Amino acid sequence: MRVDFYQLGAVPHDSVISAIAGRLTGEGQRLLVVAEDEALLARLDRQLWDQGASSFLAHGIAGGSDDARQPILLSRQVDAPNLARNLLIADGEWRDAALSFDRAFYLFDTETLEAARLAWKLLSGREGVERHYWANEDGKWVEKG
Repeated sequence: MRVDFYQLGAVPHDSVISAIAGRLTGEGQRLLVVAEDEALLARLDRQLWDQGASSFLAHGIAGGSDDARQPILLSRQVDAPNLARNLLIADGEWRDAALSFDRAFYLFDTETLEAARLAWKLLSGREGVERHYWANEDGKWVEKG
């Protein structure tokens, strides 16, 4: 299982999540996006709808009758009724349930930096876990470790 740590810096959550979601769905994969904050999920919902006609990202907010059909599902819970094998943690709060996915994208900013450091340490040396750390430099994501 692979965990990609993304240090956001000045890059907005919305644009990073849209880019990751677009790439995964373009490859025919599904994604579960998790955040405890309902306001963040609502903002992401609007962002994914407002991609424009040519780049609309089909998605839904968990709790609907079509959850299983959604290529991208926004949720407060790490439960994937859409059978996603990719998890994106949007609120900087690590969840061990992420380890049951094939890949996790862990987004963090300055407010959640200490939690990210702790998650990085906790995953160190854990069998079957491959960690990658990404930082944005001049508008490009560069792998740091």
